[in-house]
Amino acid sequence: MKLLSIAVPCYNSQDYMEHCVESLLPGGDDVEILIVDDGSKDNTAAIADRLEASHPGIVRAIHQENAGHGGAVNTGLKHATGLFFKVVDSDDWVDASAYEKIMTFLRKAVSENRLPDLVLSNYVYEKQGVAHKKIMQYRKYFPTDTYFTWDEVKPLPPTTYILMHSVIYRTEVLRASHLDLPKKTFYVDSLFVFQPMPWAKSIYYIDVDFYRYFIGREDQSVNESVMISRLDQQYRVNYRMIDILLNSGLHFDSSTLCKNMCSYLNIITTVSSIMSIKSGTEEHLRWKKELWEYLKESNSSLYRKLRYRTLLGIFMNLPGKPGRKISVIAYNITQKIYGFN
Repeated sequence: MKLLSIAVPCYNSQDYMEHCVESLLPGGDDVEILIVDDGSKDNTAAIADRLEASHPGIVRAIHQENAGHGGAVNTGLKHATGLFFKVVDSDDWVDASAYEKIMTFLRKAVSENRLPDLVLSNYVYEKQGVAHKKIMQYRKYFPTDTYFTWDEVKPLPPTTYILMHSVIYRTEVLRASHLDLPKKTFYVDSLFVFQPMPWAKSIYYIDVDFYRYFIGREDQSVNESVMISRLDQQYRVNYRMIDILLNSGLHFDSSTLCKNMCSYLNIITTVSSIMSIKSGTEEHLRWKKELWEYLKESNSSLYRKLRYRTLLGIFMNLPGKPGRKISVIAYNITQKIYGFN
């Protein structure tokens, strides 16, 4: 059994996937790198096979018909033999020194027979053309270099939430949560983090800048114009997150876990809403209205919490064209400060 399984979903990734995999190889024999070729139409499959041949026992090439990012992550999880599971997108990479610190901790956790359910670390926005790199870190909110529970975590602000880049889950936690990401759907990263959160009873935060999140390609899923063109998929994820939270059995004003999950849902709902507002089409504005109505009909308490007790909820529901203009201005200011998209 491996210590860490790392899934690398690849679709037409020939131009950058080798850099990603090379950054993961220093994990050595304790790591398996699962390159999931998701029906690529370029040389991705051949590169994956070559990397497997060059690094036997460490790199595995898995080929499948196109199932989207979520389907590729599902496949990686299905084939994983490691105690822990990480996803690294094929255009991203990891920092070598931070990687070694994380692997040292995982080895120690195994030797002491004290496996955390969730390991957290920082990620860096490697935004193209930007000299100053924004680091998303959690030292103000999580205890550092110690085991803790959700009750010992401070509520995260809307500008700081846990992305897939931040997490390494224990593999059995992901499977116990029945994680099954929707196929041929973008923006499932949020579900990967969100759904298993209640199953994570033991957490460990390592304050290192591990994951390097490349952002800036015009065809990236987080490019604003691309997000608007795929808004139906953003809403698909948003609805599922609502259902997950409502079926979690958590009380919306009690635990820190619930507060953080509510905050996470609020952020994703804000993204759905603002992209609808920026699009400005009648169809997308109707989707926004229907989403908030679904939340209200599903659970009025949660609706009131997100709609009236948070600045995001208030800003996203200002009435009329002037209100929508203010919403866009507020979003753009936040975007400029924190450097996302």
